[in-house]
Amino acid sequence: MTTTTITAAVFTDEVLARAAELARDSYRPVWTGASGEESTGEAVARHLEAASALLEADGWTRTYPSATPVRTVLPAIETMSTEAMVREVLIAVRDEITATAGASRTLSAALEHVAHGEDGDGDTRYVASEILTLLIRALTGHDQAAATPWAERLHRTHQDVTALLTAGACYARTYGPAGQAQHAA
Repeated sequence: MTTTTITAAVFTDEVLARAAELARDSYRPVWTGASGEESTGEAVARHLEAASALLEADGWTRTYPSATPVRTVLPAIETMSTEAMVREVLIAVRDEITATAGASRTLSAALEHVAHGEDGDGDTRYVASEILTLLIRALTGHDQAAATPWAERLHRTHQDVTALLTAGACYARTYGPAGQAQHAA
């Protein structure tokens, strides 16, 4: 089996133009988030670039393990003192925090994280996800393709996901609505 690595060159102007056609033909406004308000192309681009920077800093992972390792022998709490129980709980919390500290993020986790910071919100996350899905549909030619499952494929790489995010930011700036300041110019 051969696999190919997606590069930024795969997300060509033609792919971006096809995504714009898909957006035009969409049954709902692509740039309107769950709040019912429109997000500008620049705001969505900032969200996508922040997600890319976050994945660069924290690392990218295709998926998370389905379950965290659990101790095979659990303490017999029936015979424990309250102090011993509290100690066991604190040890479990510490182990969980240690296991996930500095962990790599999936594409969807990075988009969600940015939504809670200065570079995005729930609407820009929603629109960014839609834009990434439009790009994947334009790239693959499949009308049911979606960005998250695409990013979770076994052969997908961090470089592939970075190329998608970069293309998404470019698309948002090129095809997205302008903000108030841009309209006034």
